[in-house]
Amino acid sequence: MQSIMPEDFLTFERPFGLQQHVFNRIGIGGAHALSLYYNWLWFCDEVPNTVLYEIFFGYVGGFGITIGCHRYWTHKTFKATLPFQILLMICQTIAFQHPIRKWCVDHRIHHKYTDTNKDPHNSKRGFWFSHIGWLLLPKHPDLVEEIKNFDASDLDNNLVVRFQSKWYWPLSLVFFLMLPIITQMLIWPEMTYFQCFASNMRRLTMSNHFTFCVNSVAHIWGDKPYDGGITATQNALVSLLTVGEGWHNYHHTFPWDYRTSEFGWRINMSTIFIDFFALIGWAYDLKTVSPQFIEKRVRSIQLGEKMRSFSDNEFSLQATFEKVNEDTSEELIATLIK
Repeated sequence: MQSIMPEDFLTFERPFGLQQHVFNRIGIGGAHALSLYYNWLWFCDEVPNTVLYEIFFGYVGGFGITIGCHRYWTHKTFKATLPFQILLMICQTIAFQHPIRKWCVDHRIHHKYTDTNKDPHNSKRGFWFSHIGWLLLPKHPDLVEEIKNFDASDLDNNLVVRFQSKWYWPLSLVFFLMLPIITQMLIWPEMTYFQCFASNMRRLTMSNHFTFCVNSVAHIWGDKPYDGGITATQNALVSLLTVGEGWHNYHHTFPWDYRTSEFGWRINMSTIFIDFFALIGWAYDLKTVSPQFIEKRVRSIQLGEKMRSFSDNEFSLQATFEKVNEDTSEELIATLIK
């Protein structure tokens, strides 16, 4: 099917006619202000304790990001039935982290050009930029040009992605605003609409910062057992906050693995949910990396670190890596097409 590029996919580069970073400043700034306001109401005991409710809804939206945007639409680590795609789209809309297509294009570019001027959240520009500054500042010209020419034909031809792009704002009104606010008022009828709205903004702010930690914290602090030459790290706290996305050194090394980790269900609720939907037939063709290949990769990293400690042995180090790459190339190909 020929790639189709409806105008709907381009509108979010200038939402409501505003430059994206200007729109983000207004939206993110307003959400933070309302979060502080709700915290003050809570401190003054004028509203009930809604933290657990906000965390629950935040994680529902989070699954739309981690399972939907990240592992399914961006990296294609598994296949999903149409009902599962619709469910993931609804959850992703609840998260309110841009339309699926935009989220996925940004993330694919991040993997392709990690820590360069084309990386949307280049960690070499510092913690603040990689955490939230990349949303509030104008894009680097190299990134702007890359977005214009980036091929996302698979997303353009996906019916669910196209539907969400066309109806993003009405869908956001229903699932991001009305659903959590109405549910909250049913649980706590004493709350006003505006108080529920402020609570929802606090939920958005918390879930956004959890997601942002993958781009910032998990690119600065943690271990690098799979690839010591990249900034992505293994960070258990980030995995806890983001339902499994903090095993980032593994993910950048093996981005096609649906688990984003070799540890299975360990601090990885997203993997548990994918396994559940695989059990009922909604997810299938789950891609993984064999334990043997992971072990070989880790051994090659350890060997490389050991060899680097001998300054006069550069030729042997180069020969070792060439041999490792030669030995693993066929296995890697077999893994990719599994």
